[in-house]
Amino acid sequence: MLKEAKLLLVDDDDALRQSLRDQPEFYKSFSIDEASSGSEALEFIKRKTYELVLLDVGLPDMDGRSVCKSMRSARVKACIILMTGADTEANTSASSEAGADDYVTKPFKLSNLLSRIDALLNHRDNIEDGTFNIGPYMCNPSTKIMVDTEHGGNKVKVTEKELEILKFLFGARDKIISRDVLLHEVWGYNSGVTTHTLETHVYRLRQKIERDPSNAELLVTEPGGYRLKP
Repeated sequence: MLKEAKLLLVDDDDALRQSLRDQPEFYKSFSIDEASSGSEALEFIKRKTYELVLLDVGLPDMDGRSVCKSMRSARVKACIILMTGADTEANTSASSEAGADDYVTKPFKLSNLLSRIDALLNHRDNIEDGTFNIGPYMCNPSTKIMVDTEHGGNKVKVTEKELEILKFLFGARDKIISRDVLLHEVWGYNSGVTTHTLETHVYRLRQKIERDPSNAELLVTEPGGYRLKP
């Protein structure tokens, strides 16, 4: 876990926020800002950059998933974990579509929350700071080159936008990412770019990295969006 990572804790439950603040694992590892509403949280992200956002779904002024969507639309790069009241397939899908990296169900064990945080932050650092693997390819973000390590070291050059698509899908760890979330993450909310542009970039990526682009095995289309297969 990052030392003194910046955390935004968003929940209207004063007791829960106090409980987390009192845990040594939290106050030793994080610089914590607190918000009790969605609007307050959105004001915080305008002024500061965070590595992690813990975001309750049941906020008094708006649904936490809407707050998450607004954060992603504003190109917030922080890992976002939603805190929800029910563990259902619909909840999982809604959290992913909102752009959340993960979710925990209340009441949760601190050890479970910390392990999820640790995995997310380490995963993010690996993407930002070094190479990462997609199927047979080793991707080097600094050079924008993917090397096919299983088939003679063939090299594939990707564009900046193609790299951003791959990085975001890789960071989602096999979750389905909606077209709108991916579009906003790569091009920005107010860019005026349509989903056709995203689909064109996905098509070109498949031409480069798939053995059979018409039958994708790595960058696959799912109901509601795209995902990278591990």
